[in-house]
Amino acid sequence: MESLQLNAGSLLLEFDPKTGALTGMTAKDTGWNILRRAELGLSWRLLVPVNDELRNNPVFGEHQDAPVVTRGEDFLQFVWDGVNSERAGKLDIKVTVTVKAEGRQAVWYTLIDNHSPYVVESVYSPYLGDVTHPEGAEWMKAFIYNYATAQEWAMWPVFDQHEGCHSVDYPTQFGTASACSGAPSCPYFLIRSESQGLYAGVKNHSGELVAWHNELRPGYDSAIDSRVPEMDEIAGKPVHIRFAPVHMCYIQPGNSEALTPVALEAYVGGWQQGVDIYKAWRDGWAKEATPPEWARDVHSWLQIHINSPEDELRLRFAEIPKVAAECAQHGVKAIQLVGWNDGGQDQGNPSHNFDPRLGTYEELKQAIADCQALGVKMILFAKFTWADRATEWFRKELVHCAVQDPYGDYYHYMGYEYQTPAQLLDINTKRLIPMCFRSPKYLEVARNEFKKLVDLNCDGMLFDECLHHSPALLCFDTTHGHKYGWPVYQDDREFIYMLNKTPGLREDFMMAGEACYDWEMEAYSLSYFRSWNKKHIPLSRYMRPRGNFMTAITGFDDRNMIDQCLMYRYVISYEPYNFKGWLHDYPNTLEYGKKMDALRREYRAFLWDGEFRDTCGAAVSKLNGDAHHPYARFEAADGTSALVICNYEDEATSVNAYLEQGVLTKYRTVDSDEWKPIAGGIVIPARSAVLVL
Repeated sequence: MESLQLNAGSLLLEFDPKTGALTGMTAKDTGWNILRRAELGLSWRLLVPVNDELRNNPVFGEHQDAPVVTRGEDFLQFVWDGVNSERAGKLDIKVTVTVKAEGRQAVWYTLIDNHSPYVVESVYSPYLGDVTHPEGAEWMKAFIYNYATAQEWAMWPVFDQHEGCHSVDYPTQFGTASACSGAPSCPYFLIRSESQGLYAGVKNHSGELVAWHNELRPGYDSAIDSRVPEMDEIAGKPVHIRFAPVHMCYIQPGNSEALTPVALEAYVGGWQQGVDIYKAWRDGWAKEATPPEWARDVHSWLQIHINSPEDELRLRFAEIPKVAAECAQHGVKAIQLVGWNDGGQDQGNPSHNFDPRLGTYEELKQAIADCQALGVKMILFAKFTWADRATEWFRKELVHCAVQDPYGDYYHYMGYEYQTPAQLLDINTKRLIPMCFRSPKYLEVARNEFKKLVDLNCDGMLFDECLHHSPALLCFDTTHGHKYGWPVYQDDREFIYMLNKTPGLREDFMMAGEACYDWEMEAYSLSYFRSWNKKHIPLSRYMRPRGNFMTAITGFDDRNMIDQCLMYRYVISYEPYNFKGWLHDYPNTLEYGKKMDALRREYRAFLWDGEFRDTCGAAVSKLNGDAHHPYARFEAADGTSALVICNYEDEATSVNAYLEQGVLTKYRTVDSDEWKPIAGGIVIPARSAVLVL
């Protein structure tokens, strides 16, 4: 019987009508044979545990009877009415897979009707059996969002191993049990080479946990090198890489569930072109939170920590206006105050009571008002993700609001160590318990705790670690009013929308968070993170070209990080002594930062109000022709462009720069007003950046 074909814009797909397996996939723009060997084709895979004594009961799509096939002009549908499991025999589970051609994409719609007595725990769909690198490519990598940047995993010619050898039969990549595991925090996944790639992304903004999974079979030829065998077979077994989005769905007996659709699309270009596919889809439904008026202009912050669980008691509330006065003197617009709560940073969570050892409630409220009178905004550090396990509050009450595992126990996070040997050696660290954002009791607690910030009349909060619920991904406590196996990331935005309804909340109150994943930027108007890495990929900035992103500046002559802020339009968060100091503690960093902000204020049409395009539409090379990084292009509203080119090294370098459209003529450094012609090359001093117009 001939294979079934589906023309899906960027992809030509082939299916085996006898098994429903995807046996061929070709990128039409380039001819990349993504799935090369039909005999390795796959369709889907289920895990249906029988009980706790027989959990690993897989159902393989390729082991089923022939499906009923329906063919339409732009779709193929495969139906298996009843399936054969590996360890429990025939199960009354109906699997319907519909693959539709939508524009340039092939979209998988998977429906599970579970009439068996068991839970369908996970579903692999779509399931690619033989992902092959493009011909002539030097490498193939996975590319995924992680903490405002990108995480890349080698897939070929080496294959990075994430799971311990004790855990799996084959080298496996599954992210980690955290925010970078999959949707919704990581709603897409790229498999890419230097010049092309395959995009996989969810096509529904639900909260379902969809994790991204790669697997190398049968394994390495040389484990010490993590090397993928070069031949098609080794030890008589086919060498191949499998890829699947894994839906952690927990479909109960008697229930039917339509899984989150998953789109595949081939593209030409670098990671930016792959991310553009996601952006085009997201922009069709997502909004972006509007920051307060003061945060829409070029500005900078100071973060200062005044107490921890080990009781430094660094600064009394009445002294805070002195910090604000220094900020006002240097044009720093906001203070993020950390450790003001009872017990200090990361103790007593989720309590947001003030610490009486630092002063009275009235002194804290007056200090905030005095800072505001100086023109400095006060943003209070806050935390709602976890509860402190060491408190009686948790042991007696909040334990019932905790995210629960399948065995009825709560998850616990390792916590953070502060200052003393006992903590730094992890002896007396406060352990943190993730709370369920569907628990009515916990939502009431959160509203009451947030109201304490509102009553202080602060200018906003920075929700630390809003980006994850580690190590929890799903909650199994149905007394919270949700399904068994509820995805704990589902209500991250709704949690903030709930707080926004707090009586007395100021209209200009800023909701800021730490390393907000992309969907959270609907609720948060600023995202703070740390990006100390010469190879930092500005993924959040690329996804949100005009969003407010802020990064930490800790070095005492931190020119490179200041330059990174210019290049990636990051707000400066001044943090001497790892956010334990004052602005005057590092004058070199402060003065250079002020010059950088003055430069982007003067040329804000590009550097602040323009659209960030990363390296797209421009090229920068050393005088010998080698590529130079990093750099970024900004496009103003009138279509003209500017480049920011950084030199992170300790010696000067010379480069040439070009635009695909337009002509560059002059450049200057951050700390010099002198414009120079680019003819003959652009000279970038050591640890400096240039603006090129």
